[in-house]
Amino acid sequence: MSVKIALLGFGTVASGIPLLLENNSSKIRAVVGDDLVIAKVLVRDEITKKRLLDQGYSYQFVTSIDDIVDDENIDMVVELMGRIEPAKTFISRALSAGKPVVTANKDLIALYGGDLLTLVAEHQVALYYEAAVAGGIPILRALADSFTSDKLTRVLGVLNGTTNFMLTKMIDEGWTYEMALQKAQELGYAESDPTNDVKGIDAAYKVAILSQFAFGMTIDFEAISYSGIDKIRPEDMTVAQKLGYVIKLVGLLEETASGLNAEVSPVFLPKTHPLATVDGVMNAVYVESIGVGQAMFYGPGAGQMPTATAVVADMIQAACTLRDHTAPVFNRFATEARLAKPEDIVSPYYFAIQAANKAGQLLELTRLCDVCGIRVEQLLSDEIDSDRLDFVMITHEMSKKELACFTTLLQDHQDFHMLNTFKILGV
Repeated sequence: MSVKIALLGFGTVASGIPLLLENNSSKIRAVVGDDLVIAKVLVRDEITKKRLLDQGYSYQFVTSIDDIVDDENIDMVVELMGRIEPAKTFISRALSAGKPVVTANKDLIALYGGDLLTLVAEHQVALYYEAAVAGGIPILRALADSFTSDKLTRVLGVLNGTTNFMLTKMIDEGWTYEMALQKAQELGYAESDPTNDVKGIDAAYKVAILSQFAFGMTIDFEAISYSGIDKIRPEDMTVAQKLGYVIKLVGLLEETASGLNAEVSPVFLPKTHPLATVDGVMNAVYVESIGVGQAMFYGPGAGQMPTATAVVADMIQAACTLRDHTAPVFNRFATEARLAKPEDIVSPYYFAIQAANKAGQLLELTRLCDVCGIRVEQLLSDEIDSDRLDFVMITHEMSKKELACFTTLLQDHQDFHMLNTFKILGV
């Protein structure tokens, strides 16, 4: 006997699955009791089918999802097509047909995971998506299982390998944003349209999924505040280094008095913080909790074999549910979603501000801070020329409400212009 698998898509990750199934067949058989066999592969069209057959692949390639969901011999569906549609429709049909599904589709899970979980409950079937967050790092299952006895207070993550590679080059080699992006595209780390990566959208999708596992809250994607690395200036990098920080794009989930704060943004991290040493295309998730204290999960966030390894691990779990005639929910922790109020989201901040070069500007900037209740820890000024002054300001803890107040005052002030601002974490 064997567990018959249908793959939806046969791109980079999917083509790594056969190698893992072959190399680890004895271990898989020992765990599941059966072999996992790829029975069918869904491809886009007849041209793709012919190309793959010409390359020597001998799978049964099909071009219609009907050939999979209507086939009683197909035990499990593995979706690796990416994007929202037609993946959402295909997964929905597979679940409705009573077939467990494995996917690595973070966009789909972040935006429509709730709809899919409704089908899971209706049809008592498994849906697993470990590979949707941080590729080869088994963070979702660790949160779902190993932390069930603990209370998490904060989760920080370097969740996007493309932007982390770019920031590493900007920090270590002094590259501009444009230089780093070009190299990332040349190496295949960044798409020709890098928007999802550099604007923080990709990391925000992962934060949405992590919120369910770490805090039991399913939050709307629109409730996640996100920004990317495309506005970071070389001057910001230089100041960060001088003050003992590095800039990282960090996904943040933290519990406050009023609810959960979920955001993605470039932040200042102390060089001594464990996440500050995560370089290149690597990912990491740093967990703070009442019981364990601090723990960090580190590894490759993407790539063929790391992602395929996470997918196959989910396939094994799904195969066990078929063997045992069970349909365990991937994550059982669920609680009412409560979002933090702006006044409860607090952190120190870095500000880069440009001002007209005239007498009294330091006092005026201090006055604006006082109006919003901001306490300044460090304030440095630099005369750029006869017309301009640059200020670098580090604050004590301040709230997002105070941040909004200060930002508005600067926007309305004819002498001041906000160049950049970053949250400071890990202090």
